[in-house]
Amino acid sequence: MCRVNHHLLRICRRIRFGYYPCITLQRKMGSIGDNFGKEYKEKCVSASIELIRNIGIMAHIDAGKTTTTERMLLYAGVIRAPGEVHKGDTVMDYMEQERERGITIVSASIMFPWNGHRINLIDTPGHVDFTVEVEKALRALDGAVAILDASAGVEAQTLTVWRQADRYEVPRIIYLNKMDKIGANFKTCIQDIEKKLKCKPLELHLPIGAGKEFRGVIDLVSLSKKEWSLNHNSFGASYSTKKLDNKSDFDTWAEASKKRADLIDRMADLDEKLANLIIERESLDHVCSEEMNGALRRITLARTGVPVLCGSSYRNVGVQPLLDAITNYLPSPADRSYDFVQSYAANNDLCSLAFKIQNDVQRGPLTYVRIYSGRIETGQKIYNVSREKTEKSGRLYVAHADELNEIQSLSEGNIAVLSGLKDTVTGDTITSGVTAMNAARRWLAKKQGVTESEVAPILAGVEIPDPVFFCSIETASLAYQKKLEQALEMLQREDPSLKVKYDEETSQTIVSGMGELHLEIVLERIRTEYGIDASLGDLQVAYKETTHSEITDTFILEKMLAGTKQFVKMTMSVKPDPSAHGVITLEKGISKESREQLSNVWAIHLKAAQRGVTSALSSGPLLSFPVTCVQLCLHSLEVGPRTSELMVAAAASQCVSQLLRKGGTRLMEPFMRLEVTIEDRYLHAVIGDFAQHRSDIIEVSERHELKVVLAESPLSELRGYSKRIRILTSGTATFSMEFSCYKLMSLQDQKKALTEVTGIEM
Repeated sequence: MCRVNHHLLRICRRIRFGYYPCITLQRKMGSIGDNFGKEYKEKCVSASIELIRNIGIMAHIDAGKTTTTERMLLYAGVIRAPGEVHKGDTVMDYMEQERERGITIVSASIMFPWNGHRINLIDTPGHVDFTVEVEKALRALDGAVAILDASAGVEAQTLTVWRQADRYEVPRIIYLNKMDKIGANFKTCIQDIEKKLKCKPLELHLPIGAGKEFRGVIDLVSLSKKEWSLNHNSFGASYSTKKLDNKSDFDTWAEASKKRADLIDRMADLDEKLANLIIERESLDHVCSEEMNGALRRITLARTGVPVLCGSSYRNVGVQPLLDAITNYLPSPADRSYDFVQSYAANNDLCSLAFKIQNDVQRGPLTYVRIYSGRIETGQKIYNVSREKTEKSGRLYVAHADELNEIQSLSEGNIAVLSGLKDTVTGDTITSGVTAMNAARRWLAKKQGVTESEVAPILAGVEIPDPVFFCSIETASLAYQKKLEQALEMLQREDPSLKVKYDEETSQTIVSGMGELHLEIVLERIRTEYGIDASLGDLQVAYKETTHSEITDTFILEKMLAGTKQFVKMTMSVKPDPSAHGVITLEKGISKESREQLSNVWAIHLKAAQRGVTSALSSGPLLSFPVTCVQLCLHSLEVGPRTSELMVAAAASQCVSQLLRKGGTRLMEPFMRLEVTIEDRYLHAVIGDFAQHRSDIIEVSERHELKVVLAESPLSELRGYSKRIRILTSGTATFSMEFSCYKLMSLQDQKKALTEVTGIEM
């Protein structure tokens, strides 16, 4: 009996008497059965593409992303009662580590209906260590909601995620959350948005009340007052809407009318159709709410302005208007144009992007895909264009956080989850077969006026940042070593920002990540999910190397291999290039002799040389760190008959290594951008501490009687900073940091780093 009760308790805790949509909507249906399941699927899965919204929630840590998502699910009828982050019972933060720490670690997807639309929502992390989760999500989304803490304005990670959204040209709306907090200031936030995010905010709301008295908003579009009951037990499911008029509340009506006219005036500068309408009517007062909504949608899609709303999700105020804004202003998949997708859509072939991999104990690896064209069916064979492999998918699902609902097929514009794909990784392009890929290649070649061999019909992948910390990982017993390797392989598929390599000199496995917390979470998951007793070594800073001089050299490879003479002769040069990041491309020489000589070299040999260059740059001569900020130029290349591509790649690798050894390399170290919020009395102590640790003060500003220090500091000086700042400010300070850039170290600092890494006094 105890076992039965325990099992029932576990079920109740998971569904929370309404976790599954079918259980939640029992209030409306009266019974749960097959007919209900079919109706729900038809309601949520079979919506036309114009009624789909693929959106992400992005923000600085603790701005209220997950809390806002919980309220959305409540009002959409997916759950009966909202979970709370501090209680560890939210739908979207389902991992044990997320619930223990009260933060979002991995992005979670869920689907729900609202006003006849279907919203596919992805809740993303706000912590800098997990910024790659935001990157993966934005690659697959059509729109985003940026949430700001109204008492803090634009914070460090807000800027990071905003820049990420800029890179993918994602239309956005802004939601000023926590308007009930002491210090929340709507006007200051608007100024902050304009100054720091470099966009044109269009405030659609005016707050009613301040601090704990905040209870609603004035909607400038409909010129109405929306007020919520502050009784927490009602969960804000209902609210009163009253049209403003100049009789019952003249002062409020007058202020709102003036603000509305100002809003329309600013919108007219951004939307030509609205401007013509105003000129035709010769007034700002005769624009109806439908016309304003149409203009706001056009402005949002064009990314010339950003609608701004406000509320307090924890107090259940303002979330329903946010949901309305999502459906009214953010784009459907049909509104987003991807030139590349047309090559597949022309023949109605499947084109999709794998943007997230998740390991499931029972189902194995699950692949989250965004479908751009065509259709996916359960059990379908797919072709991975990026890997040039055919795989057979297993079952097809739609995601509800960590729960999956199985379906038979899903069409364009949707986000699907596939089981059974063992070779697919984040960023891969998936289509229905080789025939579809070849048809897309022909279409692209014809449109671009080039040969088919010059085009690659793959979607742009996900930009993965370089790791900044690394350490060794070891098991308590060699018996766990094989399991550890398998666990790390799976975790790398899930998280592309986690890098793993084996150091042959020390016989250690090295893991690299985005920060201390990132690696701590990896270790916890290895212990809890995979049952491996493992531990991490001391954290080390992930330095990089670069050359500091220009040098040209010739390398000759000549040897017999299996009775065949292998001959490669090449001349290369290397020089510093501060703008060169990521994969360094081997440039061709620009002299007349170089152009003539290289024009006769086969393309496969040039590609082999590039592979060799990439391999050599992964390990510099100084401390075996990756080499960056260099420009490599190929001046000549001679390849003997019957010489293999492998020998060409090996020659290129050895040539680059020879150049770097002769020219010498210097260390570059990662710098972090910190934002520290402190009381005025601790300002001098904090600035003095920065000065002692090779840091640059960028700006000191004020925020609600507090000082905000913006600084850049070497990552090596920030180990243990949380403890240091706690001592300096008696535990009153808060801080956040994000990666800024790599900078060249001085010879003195480099000497210290060499001693620290090698353990040998230099």
